[in-house]
Amino acid sequence: MKIQKSIVLWLKNYTQNSNLHTFVVGVSGGIDSALVSTLCAETGINTIVVSMPIHQHKSELDRANNHIEWLKSRYPNVSSMDINLTHVFDTFKMIFEDNPNPLALANSRARLRMTTLYQIAQSNGGLVVGTGNKVEDFGVGFFTKYGDGGVDISPIADLMKSEVRAMSKHLGVNDEILKAKPTDGLWGDDRTDEDQLGATYEELEWAMDNINGGSNLSERQLEVSKIYDRFNKQNKHKMIPIPVFTKNNNI
Repeated sequence: MKIQKSIVLWLKNYTQNSNLHTFVVGVSGGIDSALVSTLCAETGINTIVVSMPIHQHKSELDRANNHIEWLKSRYPNVSSMDINLTHVFDTFKMIFEDNPNPLALANSRARLRMTTLYQIAQSNGGLVVGTGNKVEDFGVGFFTKYGDGGVDISPIADLMKSEVRAMSKHLGVNDEILKAKPTDGLWGDDRTDEDQLGATYEELEWAMDNINGGSNLSERQLEVSKIYDRFNKQNKHKMIPIPVFTKNNNI
Protein backbone atom coordinates (compact mmCIF):
# COMPACT_ATOMS: atom_id res chain seq x y z
CA MET A 1 0.00 0.00 0.00
CA LYS A 2 1.44 3.35 -1.08
CA ILE A 3 -0.17 5.29 1.77
CA GLN A 4 1.26 2.83 4.30
CA LYS A 5 4.80 3.43 3.04
CA SER A 6 4.18 7.18 3.07
CA ILE A 7 3.08 7.11 6.73
CA VAL A 8 6.09 5.00 7.75
CA LEU A 9 8.44 7.44 5.96
CA TRP A 10 6.65 10.39 7.59
CA LEU A 11 7.14 8.82 11.02
CA LYS A 12 10.83 8.22 10.34
CA ASN A 13 11.37 11.78 9.12
CA TYR A 14 9.55 13.23 12.12
CA THR A 15 11.82 11.47 14.61
CA GLN A 16 14.92 12.59 12.73
CA ASN A 17 13.78 16.19 12.63
CA SER A 18 12.71 16.21 16.29
CA ASN A 19 15.91 14.50 17.50
CA LEU A 20 13.83 11.90 19.38
CA HIS A 21 14.26 8.18 19.00
CA THR A 22 11.25 6.33 20.48
CA PHE A 23 7.55 5.95 19.73
CA VAL A 24 5.14 5.37 22.63
CA VAL A 25 1.72 3.94 21.77
CA GLY A 26 -1.15 3.01 24.04
CA VAL A 27 -2.67 -0.28 22.86
CA SER A 28 -6.33 -0.83 23.70
CA GLY A 29 -7.32 -3.93 21.75
CA GLY A 30 -8.99 -1.82 19.07
CA ILE A 31 -8.10 -1.54 15.41
CA ASP A 32 -6.84 2.07 15.47
CA SER A 33 -4.17 1.48 18.11
CA ALA A 34 -3.31 -1.85 16.49
CA LEU A 35 -2.65 -0.12 13.16
CA VAL A 36 -0.69 2.78 14.67
CA SER A 37 1.52 0.49 16.75
CA THR A 38 2.20 -1.66 13.69
CA LEU A 39 3.07 1.35 11.53
CA CYS A 40 5.47 2.57 14.22
CA ALA A 41 7.01 -0.90 14.41
CA GLU A 42 7.43 -0.90 10.61
CA THR A 43 9.81 2.08 10.89
CA GLY A 44 12.43 -0.02 12.68
CA ILE A 45 12.60 2.70 15.34
CA ASN A 46 12.34 1.83 19.03
CA THR A 47 8.63 1.42 19.78
CA ILE A 48 7.14 0.99 23.27
CA VAL A 49 3.58 -0.31 23.30
CA VAL A 50 1.67 0.13 26.53
CA SER A 51 -1.35 -1.68 27.95
CA MET A 52 -3.13 0.44 30.59
CA PRO A 53 -6.21 -1.41 31.84
CA ILE A 54 -8.70 0.31 34.13
CA HIS A 55 -11.44 -2.17 35.04
CA GLN A 56 -11.04 -3.31 31.45
CA HIS A 57 -13.44 -5.73 29.78
CA LYS A 58 -11.62 -9.06 29.46
CA SER A 59 -12.13 -9.31 25.69
CA GLU A 60 -10.49 -5.90 25.14
CA LEU A 61 -7.55 -6.78 27.36
CA ASP A 62 -7.06 -10.16 25.67
CA ARG A 63 -7.04 -8.55 22.22
CA ALA A 64 -4.53 -5.93 23.37
CA ASN A 65 -2.22 -8.52 24.89
CA ASN A 66 -2.45 -10.80 21.85
CA HIS A 67 -1.61 -7.91 19.55
CA ILE A 68 1.35 -6.88 21.70
CA GLU A 69 2.75 -10.41 21.64
CA TRP A 70 2.28 -10.55 17.85
CA LEU A 71 4.16 -7.28 17.46
CA LYS A 72 7.06 -8.40 19.66
CA SER A 73 7.36 -11.71 17.83
CA ARG A 74 7.54 -9.92 14.49
CA TYR A 75 9.46 -6.71 15.19
CA PRO A 76 12.66 -6.75 17.29
CA ASN A 77 12.38 -2.98 17.85
CA VAL A 78 9.14 -3.39 19.85
CA SER A 79 9.02 -3.64 23.64
CA SER A 80 6.02 -3.48 25.92
CA MET A 81 4.84 -2.24 29.30
CA ASP A 82 1.80 -3.42 31.22
CA ILE A 83 0.65 -0.74 33.66
CA ASN A 84 -2.58 -1.48 35.51
CA LEU A 85 -4.13 1.87 36.41
CA THR A 86 -7.21 0.45 38.13
CA HIS A 87 -6.00 1.27 41.65
CA VAL A 88 -4.93 4.78 40.61
CA PHE A 89 -8.34 5.39 39.06
CA ASP A 90 -10.24 4.01 42.06
CA THR A 91 -8.25 6.26 44.40
CA PHE A 92 -8.95 9.25 42.18
CA LYS A 93 -12.64 8.32 41.99
CA MET A 94 -12.97 8.29 45.80
CA ILE A 95 -12.13 12.00 45.90
CA PHE A 96 -15.32 12.72 43.94
CA GLU A 97 -17.65 10.17 45.53
CA ASP A 98 -20.08 12.98 46.48
CA ASN A 99 -20.43 13.94 42.82
CA PRO A 100 -19.65 10.84 40.74
CA ASN A 101 -20.42 12.19 37.27
CA PRO A 102 -20.13 9.07 35.03
CA LEU A 103 -18.97 10.87 31.88
CA ALA A 104 -16.39 12.96 33.74
CA LEU A 105 -15.00 9.81 35.36
CA ALA A 106 -14.94 7.98 32.02
CA ASN A 107 -12.92 10.83 30.52
CA SER A 108 -10.62 10.75 33.55
CA ARG A 109 -9.59 7.24 32.54
CA ALA A 110 -8.32 8.60 29.22
CA ARG A 111 -6.50 11.44 30.98
CA LEU A 112 -4.77 9.08 33.40
CA ARG A 113 -3.60 7.04 30.42
CA MET A 114 -2.32 10.17 28.66
CA THR A 115 -0.33 11.13 31.76
CA THR A 116 1.15 7.64 31.86
CA LEU A 117 2.17 7.71 28.20
CA TYR A 118 3.90 11.06 28.62
CA GLN A 119 5.76 9.81 31.68
CA ILE A 120 7.09 6.92 29.60
CA ALA A 121 7.82 9.10 26.57
CA GLN A 122 9.74 11.76 28.46
CA SER A 123 11.71 9.06 30.30
CA ASN A 124 12.75 7.45 27.01
CA GLY A 125 13.32 10.37 24.66
CA GLY A 126 10.06 9.54 22.93
CA LEU A 127 6.92 10.81 21.24
CA VAL A 128 3.37 9.94 22.25
CA VAL A 129 1.70 8.72 19.07
CA GLY A 130 -2.01 9.36 18.58
CA THR A 131 -4.40 6.65 17.46
CA GLY A 132 -7.42 8.69 16.34
CA ASN A 133 -8.85 8.34 12.82
CA LYS A 134 -10.33 11.10 10.66
CA VAL A 135 -13.97 10.55 11.61
CA GLU A 136 -13.14 10.63 15.33
CA ASP A 137 -10.66 13.50 15.26
CA PHE A 138 -12.20 15.84 12.68
CA GLY A 139 -15.74 14.60 12.14
CA VAL A 140 -17.60 13.86 15.37
CA GLY A 141 -14.85 14.69 17.87
CA PHE A 142 -15.18 11.30 19.53
CA PHE A 143 -12.17 11.51 21.83
CA THR A 144 -11.31 12.90 25.25
CA LYS A 145 -9.86 16.39 25.35
CA TYR A 146 -6.42 16.14 26.97
CA GLY A 147 -6.92 12.39 27.12
CA ASP A 148 -6.48 10.32 23.98
CA GLY A 149 -6.52 13.70 22.21
CA GLY A 150 -3.32 14.64 24.03
CA VAL A 151 -0.59 13.42 21.67
CA ASP A 152 2.54 14.58 19.84
CA ILE A 153 1.81 13.19 16.37
CA SER A 154 -1.21 11.64 14.63
CA PRO A 155 -0.28 9.27 11.79
CA ILE A 156 -3.81 8.05 10.91
CA ALA A 157 -5.85 11.20 11.57
CA ASP A 158 -6.37 11.66 7.83
CA LEU A 159 -7.60 8.08 7.32
CA MET A 160 -11.24 7.09 7.35
CA LYS A 161 -12.18 4.03 9.42
CA SER A 162 -12.59 1.97 6.25
CA GLU A 163 -9.02 2.87 5.27
CA VAL A 164 -7.82 1.91 8.74
CA ARG A 165 -9.45 -1.50 8.35
CA ALA A 166 -8.01 -2.08 4.88
CA MET A 167 -4.48 -1.13 5.93
CA SER A 168 -4.69 -3.21 9.11
CA LYS A 169 -5.72 -6.25 7.12
CA HIS A 170 -2.90 -5.65 4.64
CA LEU A 171 -0.37 -5.53 7.50
CA GLY A 172 -1.65 -8.77 9.02
CA VAL A 173 -3.30 -7.41 12.16
CA ASN A 174 -5.04 -10.18 14.12
CA ASP A 175 -8.44 -11.23 12.82
CA GLU A 176 -10.02 -10.84 16.27
CA ILE A 177 -9.17 -7.13 16.18
CA LEU A 178 -10.36 -6.70 12.61
CA LYS A 179 -13.74 -8.19 13.53
CA ALA A 180 -14.19 -6.53 16.93
CA LYS A 181 -16.79 -3.80 17.27
CA PRO A 182 -15.11 -0.42 17.95
CA THR A 183 -15.23 0.74 21.57
CA ASP A 184 -13.53 3.55 23.49
CA GLY A 185 -12.89 1.30 26.50
CA LEU A 186 -13.77 4.01 29.01
CA TRP A 187 -16.73 2.39 30.74
CA GLY A 188 -15.61 -1.04 31.92
CA ASP A 189 -18.47 -2.74 30.08
CA ASP A 190 -19.17 -3.88 26.53
CA ARG A 191 -20.78 -0.71 25.13
CA THR A 192 -19.55 0.09 21.63
CA ASP A 193 -18.86 3.34 19.82
CA GLU A 194 -22.02 2.75 17.81
CA ASP A 195 -24.03 2.46 21.03
CA GLN A 196 -22.76 5.88 22.09
CA LEU A 197 -22.87 7.63 18.73
CA GLY A 198 -26.05 6.12 17.34
CA ALA A 199 -24.43 5.40 13.97
CA THR A 200 -21.75 3.15 12.50
CA TYR A 201 -18.43 4.51 11.28
CA GLU A 202 -19.46 3.62 7.74
CA GLU A 203 -22.53 5.82 8.13
CA LEU A 204 -20.51 8.64 9.69
CA GLU A 205 -17.99 8.45 6.85
CA TRP A 206 -20.86 8.90 4.42
CA ALA A 207 -22.10 11.92 6.41
CA MET A 208 -18.62 13.44 6.51
CA ASP A 209 -18.26 13.03 2.73
CA ASN A 210 -21.75 14.45 2.17
CA ILE A 211 -21.62 17.29 4.66
CA ASN A 212 -24.16 19.36 2.75
CA GLY A 213 -26.57 16.47 2.41
CA GLY A 214 -28.43 16.42 -0.84
CA SER A 215 -31.76 15.49 -2.35
CA ASN A 216 -33.50 12.13 -2.30
CA LEU A 217 -31.95 11.05 1.00
CA SER A 218 -33.39 8.06 2.77
CA GLU A 219 -34.90 8.39 6.24
CA ARG A 220 -31.79 6.77 7.75
CA GLN A 221 -29.44 9.07 5.84
CA LEU A 222 -31.32 12.09 7.15
CA GLU A 223 -31.05 10.70 10.68
CA VAL A 224 -27.31 10.03 10.33
CA SER A 225 -26.76 13.53 8.93
CA LYS A 226 -28.40 14.96 12.06
CA ILE A 227 -26.30 12.73 14.33
CA TYR A 228 -23.10 13.79 12.58
CA ASP A 229 -24.05 17.47 12.68
CA ARG A 230 -24.93 17.32 16.38
CA PHE A 231 -21.66 15.70 17.44
CA ASN A 232 -19.62 17.91 15.11
CA LYS A 233 -21.07 21.06 16.63
CA GLN A 234 -20.99 20.04 20.28
CA ASN A 235 -17.40 18.76 20.02
CA LYS A 236 -16.05 21.58 17.86
CA HIS A 237 -14.09 22.91 20.83
CA LYS A 238 -11.91 19.78 20.67
CA MET A 239 -11.11 20.21 17.00
CA ILE A 240 -10.05 23.87 16.89
CA PRO A 241 -7.17 25.73 18.58
CA ILE A 242 -7.74 26.96 22.13
CA PRO A 243 -9.41 30.39 22.05
CA VAL A 244 -6.87 33.02 23.08
CA PHE A 245 -7.68 36.59 24.05
CA THR A 246 -5.38 39.03 22.30
CA LYS A 247 -4.87 42.71 22.99
CA ASN A 248 -6.03 43.41 19.47
CA ASN A 249 -9.48 41.96 20.18
CA ASN A 250 -12.26 44.41 19.51
CA ILE A 251 -14.10 44.35 22.83
